[in-house]
Amino acid sequence: MGLRVLHPTDFSEASEVAFVHALKLALVTQGQLHILHVDPNGTPVQWQGFPGIREALERWGALPPGSPREAVTDLGIDVEKVYAYGRDPVMATADFLQRRPADVIVLATHQRDGLAGWRQPSVAEAIARNVGEVTLFVPAGRSGFVSTTTGDFHLRRILVPVDAVPAAQPAIDAAAAMAALAEPGAVTLRIVHVGDGSFPDHDIPKESAGKWERRALSGDVVTALGQAMQEWGPDLVVMTTEGRHGFMDGLRGSTTERVLRHAPCPVLAVPSR
Repeated sequence: MGLRVLHPTDFSEASEVAFVHALKLALVTQGQLHILHVDPNGTPVQWQGFPGIREALERWGALPPGSPREAVTDLGIDVEKVYAYGRDPVMATADFLQRRPADVIVLATHQRDGLAGWRQPSVAEAIARNVGEVTLFVPAGRSGFVSTTTGDFHLRRILVPVDAVPAAQPAIDAAAAMAALAEPGAVTLRIVHVGDGSFPDHDIPKESAGKWERRALSGDVVTALGQAMQEWGPDLVVMTTEGRHGFMDGLRGSTTERVLRHAPCPVLAVPSR
């Protein structure tokens, strides 16, 4: 069974880039894609505002020009566009997931930090934090690892930051699963641990599709990971997350959220459970 993918959209340019990642994940796994728009004003449904599924697939060469709607289903994917009314997009998304569970949520996010991040918290981060699902964040202004024009999958380097807490294994497994979607042997997965002592316990999945390597770093976690991302240039960062702890995390955000705000690429956040 393919992935069940949920893509909440606000019809923005940033959401368009996140949309192609959601569509590609559904396409390569022959899964389901739900595109959800939450309207706080209850305005009449504007279906033309939703991203064009057939247009994208035709642009990618997956469908011939002028294909009928049923041609999408013939590719092995199930797509549904959902228009919902709700004052709170976080709660509306959580409510939708109660009725239609997803394996992964794909969200566009605006990278904010410092006081601006406190005053204008990211809706994308709030959705992920409240629904507790695997979430792929696609930062606004970044092209990501799926080409909007061709649909090509540019996934060559995956960075996996790990620590003893939260457990490393969920991120390791998720990174291996993402690597399996790319060309065989094309992906290098770099496990990074910041701090003293040995690497946290983890197992590399058998028959993994990529090449694994490890790096030990020192210093502040967020700063060290930021430097590692800038120097190595990953196409994707995969991290285990367990949310926020205490007052300071409430102001600054979790480690995953703070890494996300400086990431030059999409970030896959995997709940520790």
